[in-house]
Amino acid sequence: MAGPAIDPRSAAPGTHPAGALRRTDFDFALPAELIAQHPAQRREDARLLHVLPGRLEDLRIPDLLRQCAPGDVLVLNDTRVIKARLRGEKSSGGRIEVLIERVLSPRRALAMLRTSHTPRDGLRFHVRAAAAGPAWGATVLGREDDLFVLEFDDALDAVLEAAGEVPLPPYIHHAPAAEDAARYQTVYARSPGAVAAPTAGLHLSEDLLAQLQAQGVDIAYLTLHVGAGTFQPLRVERVDEHRMHSERYVVPARTAAMVNEARDQGRRILAVGTTSVRALESSMRDGRLQAGSGETRLFILPGFRFQCVDRLLTNFHLPGSTLLMLVAAFAGMERMRSAYAHAVAQRYRFFSYGDAMLLESA
Repeated sequence: MAGPAIDPRSAAPGTHPAGALRRTDFDFALPAELIAQHPAQRREDARLLHVLPGRLEDLRIPDLLRQCAPGDVLVLNDTRVIKARLRGEKSSGGRIEVLIERVLSPRRALAMLRTSHTPRDGLRFHVRAAAAGPAWGATVLGREDDLFVLEFDDALDAVLEAAGEVPLPPYIHHAPAAEDAARYQTVYARSPGAVAAPTAGLHLSEDLLAQLQAQGVDIAYLTLHVGAGTFQPLRVERVDEHRMHSERYVVPARTAAMVNEARDQGRRILAVGTTSVRALESSMRDGRLQAGSGETRLFILPGFRFQCVDRLLTNFHLPGSTLLMLVAAFAGMERMRSAYAHAVAQRYRFFSYGDAMLLESA
């Protein structure tokens, strides 16, 4: 059910063709001290930049209450981050780091491996929680592109629970702590399978969600298991040559019905996070949101015409990233550049533990 990068039947007139876009079109200067290393004291303490046509508003997350109207549909990604990072050693004694990308079966997974030499088929290694603690064995079975197929000697969920770490992004420089186990997870996470959090949702507390519902906002859920590819930089200059990692998603029948009814009645769809956007837009067929599950490689670039989402709550993303490209497609290139320049000048906090934007569609 994956969609194209730009569907020529739905590309907006006057926009850039994908082949004309370069990774450097999405670069910006970011002072290192603006990369948030820890979350705000409370989830709703983050700042919120409202990006409207022709103007910007500096708000706070609780201001979502007055930005949402009765009948709006808030779409949340309920994926749950697993303890996907494992550390251990090869039989030769060399170190190995494992980042689980996807669980394939009770003992098998696709993973990224970091080691001194490219692992070969049949390589044996062990992972452990501590240098002197118990070890769990695994074998490299093969390779799929830049990922490796691993088979563990024991049930993978038990190995991850005993030896796994919260897979903090590479730009967060401290070791995972108790704070991260709680805060690098949305309050509504319930479907295990992600190796990165859908970070826009980290700002929403149970109290804020309850207040939104009390004022008549409908809340719908879907699941997209975020993969490690979300942190991978583009290795090509022409963005249309980039190949997205596949991610699994599920759109429940109730969510499809809620969204379709709202669209029929002219009510707004507010997606929380780029992952919710990709799942929704991947599931649109002939103007209707389809229930079901699938795999998506949807790469949203300027020129893409959104069929479902009217508004987007999202964090500030890495320079040159596919997530920033999605934001530029949604809000427009110039509005994106203006918003990011404003955020840097006003000392907003960036990336997973940082502040957020509320974007109105271009």
